[in-house]
Amino acid sequence: MRLAYFAETDTLSIQLLDALSAETEALSDHVTIDRDKTGEIIAIDIEHASKHVDLSSLHASSVPFTATA
Repeated sequence: MRLAYFAETDTLSIQLLDALSAETEALSDHVTIDRDKTGEIIAIDIEHASKHVDLSSLHASSVPFTATA
């Protein structure tokens, strides 16, 4: 899973799986999800993120991950 914030567009992108998008669905005016060819959600994009999400911190609990550069 990857989190990326793009300041120039104020967009938060959450990539859940490394797969190609086959379909994009708008959940609201500022949230879209991408699905792969089997229908699994692979990504979530939040436009105008600073208005809808607390971007000041990120908390993870009991998540088995490896930091990468």
